[in-house]
Amino acid sequence: MTDATLAPPLDKTALRDAASVIVLRREADRPARVLMGQRGAGAAFMPSKYVFPGGALDHGDWAVPLAAPLPETDASRLEADAPDGIAPALAAAALRELWEETGMILGQRAPWPADVPSDWQGFADLGFLPSAADLRFVFRAITPPGRPRRFDARFFLVDAGAIWGDPDDFSRACDELSHLHWVPLTEARALNLPFITEVVLAEISALLQTDHAIATPASVPFFDNRGPASEFRRIGA
Repeated sequence: MTDATLAPPLDKTALRDAASVIVLRREADRPARVLMGQRGAGAAFMPSKYVFPGGALDHGDWAVPLAAPLPETDASRLEADAPDGIAPALAAAALRELWEETGMILGQRAPWPADVPSDWQGFADLGFLPSAADLRFVFRAITPPGRPRRFDARFFLVDAGAIWGDPDDFSRACDELSHLHWVPLTEARALNLPFITEVVLAEISALLQTDHAIATPASVPFFDNRGPASEFRRIGA
């Protein structure tokens, strides 16, 4: 193989699309909780911070088949000020990261229509095809300039009731996040959190006060740090 045929090295300081999943667990005898894990102390981005499962959009996410698509409003908002066709790719990225980092399955019983990508093989072996039907797009934030990693991150909210299997079983999770556990919403902000995660938690808490059901919100907060000055607006307002 010649140098001309080698793919260029990934510029990890460039702005990359990303997706995270906030899994909300509500039970009659306990306060609402969210699933969080801790990044490694040696991580280049947000070391030792508690975060939601998530990560960067991969090239292969654009071709992942979904058993059910995102709701139309959520999909159209994801496409706003973004590349055409990115909504299902972001949903696939969110579902993949949830699977890899927690071992959780959000999907439907169905065969894959084509060859299974390597990072989905375990998911497919259990008889599932990923489904975006229960994801709700609730937040978007772009990392400010000057950070070692920068992401255009979209946050999805999903009810733990939509997850297949035991919500306390993390045996299939990779080792990217440690201390995976369910954190009461009222206590989560006491953890070592990135600033934007604190903001997202506050938004989720406010959203649940106005609408107990997990539904498409009236609008989506967007912290846009692409330019020299930070801008805040609401998508779909």
